[in-house]
Amino acid sequence: MGRCMGLLHFLKAGPNAWEWNLMTTRVVLADDHTVLRESIRATIERDPNIKVIGEAANGRTAVELVSQLIPDVVVMDVFMPDLNGVDATRQIKRAAPTVGIIGLSACSDRDQIVEMIKAGAAGFVLKINSVEELVRAINAVTRKHNYFCPEVASMLVGSWFSGETNEEGTRTTTLSSREREVLQLVAEGRTSRQIGISLHVSPKTVESHRRRIMGKLGLHSVADLTKYAIREGVISP
Repeated sequence: MGRCMGLLHFLKAGPNAWEWNLMTTRVVLADDHTVLRESIRATIERDPNIKVIGEAANGRTAVELVSQLIPDVVVMDVFMPDLNGVDATRQIKRAAPTVGIIGLSACSDRDQIVEMIKAGAAGFVLKINSVEELVRAINAVTRKHNYFCPEVASMLVGSWFSGETNEEGTRTTTLSSREREVLQLVAEGRTSRQIGISLHVSPKTVESHRRRIMGKLGLHSVADLTKYAIREGVISP
């Protein structure tokens, strides 16, 4: 909990009313922690140029909101149920490439940060940072600039000079977008019927996807898939 406190501190209250003008940045917030999400909204909206137009508790809802609302920026938590932030980012950038995405995470895992950037994120902020850092990131990404908080920027530079750029990727990258979705839902304990309802396909189709995933990854059980999904950052431990 302490790692998230940086973004829970409110800014000092400004004027009670702001005019929403044409320069306002329209933001969708995606984070499965309701209290944190509400706190972020309350603070960033004190910037007169930022307006939160939608909130999502999982990546799938975030993708749907973006298609409906076409925001300027999405603040995307990396680890969320149903559809994680990395795969949600990929889907959003395919459908709406002009939308800027800022990754948000409580942990500074280099591989996850790199995966978010590869998926199309233009910025990344840790939850231990102050809300001012997130506001700076939103304003920068709105202007089509990249923005990484100092901790992330330092890590990326260090990884580059040490040669740890992870250019080869992981076996997860051999999976299709739909297979990654099925992998996450299986690892979260969903049945084939539940997954089928979520993805609007039949249970038989889900089982076919699962067999293909196991074949590609060389795994033989749901337990193996779950361990793999945790290890590769598809789901949170």
